[in-house]
Amino acid sequence: MVEQKFIELFEEYTHSMSPRMPRRVFLERLTVLAGSSAAAYALLPLLENNYANAETIPANDPRIKATDETFPATDGVGVKAYVVKAANATGKLPTVIVIHENRGLNPHIKDIGRRMALEGFLVVTVDLMSMIGGTPATDEEAGAKFREVQVPKAVAELQDIGKLIAARADSNGKLGVVGFCWGGGTTNALVTDAKTGTLITAAVSYYGAPAGQPANAGNVKAAIMLHNGGLDTNTNAPYPAYIDALKAAGVKVQNFMYEGANHAFNNDTNAARFNEAAAKESWTRTVNFFKETLKA
Repeated sequence: MVEQKFIELFEEYTHSMSPRMPRRVFLERLTVLAGSSAAAYALLPLLENNYANAETIPANDPRIKATDETFPATDGVGVKAYVVKAANATGKLPTVIVIHENRGLNPHIKDIGRRMALEGFLVVTVDLMSMIGGTPATDEEAGAKFREVQVPKAVAELQDIGKLIAARADSNGKLGVVGFCWGGGTTNALVTDAKTGTLITAAVSYYGAPAGQPANAGNVKAAIMLHNGGLDTNTNAPYPAYIDALKAAGVKVQNFMYEGANHAFNNDTNAARFNEAAAKESWTRTVNFFKETLKA
């Protein structure tokens, strides 16, 4: 088990934006904290994502049908997406948009899309780094470029994509959204945006800070589910005000706190932060929530 002090340093590194903590500085601080460079480098495989573990549902699994698509955006730059549903699916399906963490549309997020598809949904996992050329090949490159991703632009793109996907022949028109980390925060920004209106029926945020959102809670029309880790104190700090504002606005909100779990507890490619019990319980709740709220 990785000590919390190392996880907290890694969180600081991966979430630093303006300015971004250089990798050299992160490694120097990790070395000091670990006591030696050898100990620091032994910790790295546990702290960083290992996408060799990403495919719980293989990309070539015959049970799913997946396509790479590009959705038009208002600024003329298309938004790349990985669209997936069960291979034997027929008729109109409840539809879910999956929003990635602050490392873009990586193998782990695509796997989330495949898992959701096998639960009976039409799933669109979006690449909101498309506005800056798309998700890079490595997490380090993605971290360096992610500061250029603009949340207001991402929200506008999601609104455009939501309208297009809900109108597809294989969608029942009911739209859910689930986001993780940065994607969880973007989910909160999306549903509190005045232009979203009734576009989103149900939204799930995994450990995504609701920065500035309490003031806009009155715009929410969707049912909301929130999942947070008890050890994720920075992300959790603004949540009481957000939840109070949602309740005051009459929003149906379910809030779940997983004690002993860290930020990114659902990411099973990250050995240090993944919490199997919290991941399973939150996933079951999320799937059941979408099945109930998005049925025709």
